[in-house]
Amino acid sequence: MSGSLTGVTGDPWYPLRALTPARIALGRAGVSLPTAAHLDFQLAQARARDAVHDALDVPALRRDLEAAGFESLAVRSAAGSREVYLKRPDLGRRLDAASRESLEAAAGPGRDAVFVVADGLAASAAQRHAVPLLAAAAPGLRADGWRLGPVIVAEQGRVAIADEIGGRIGAALAVVLLGERPGLSAPDSLGAYLTWEPRVGRTDAERNCISNIRPEGLAYDLAAATLVHLMTEARRRRVSGVVGR
Repeated sequence: MSGSLTGVTGDPWYPLRALTPARIALGRAGVSLPTAAHLDFQLAQARARDAVHDALDVPALRRDLEAAGFESLAVRSAAGSREVYLKRPDLGRRLDAASRESLEAAAGPGRDAVFVVADGLAASAAQRHAVPLLAAAAPGLRADGWRLGPVIVAEQGRVAIADEIGGRIGAALAVVLLGERPGLSAPDSLGAYLTWEPRVGRTDAERNCISNIRPEGLAYDLAAATLVHLMTEARRRRVSGVVGR
């Protein structure tokens, strides 16, 4: 594979590229990357940067949830803008005053779990993958007898915002679905974080996580099966994460 009219030296690992989106066996032109590989890398960087700044289309997401059979309620974090959200992670973990009031009004007894959909660091991931994942999980949740509150759509939300939401709405378990930090081969990866007995102050060690949920990564049906299993085990053991209490 070495030598060509273009001056690009190939790589013996090239056939492995059919098995992974990772940047392997790119070849070289002299001591540098080939032009095509370099331009592809720059495009991936641009897509990752755009993903961080993309806005969540809350009305469209709520329409998709309704079409899939889920009630929803919209809230906002204490981060008033995307710029603030990126600079002040602490504000993305808490609700603003109006949202706290709306959740308290919606609180009620007998809710086993609440799902939260948040933009995180890649709003497109939540926009594309949250509803298909919930739809795939719904039969298993019904079979296990889960009593769910409305899906909470949280703008400018980070993982820990589900702790306050779950505590205020009176749920025994909170699950937040949000966009993960975009990578160069995965700008729209969805993560699911589960926390038993959610309340402000929970740590990441008290959560379980399912990562890379998307058609090119962990497929919806497999992610849904894992999600239902983790939820059921958290309820049975009355604990989540890796720290026993």
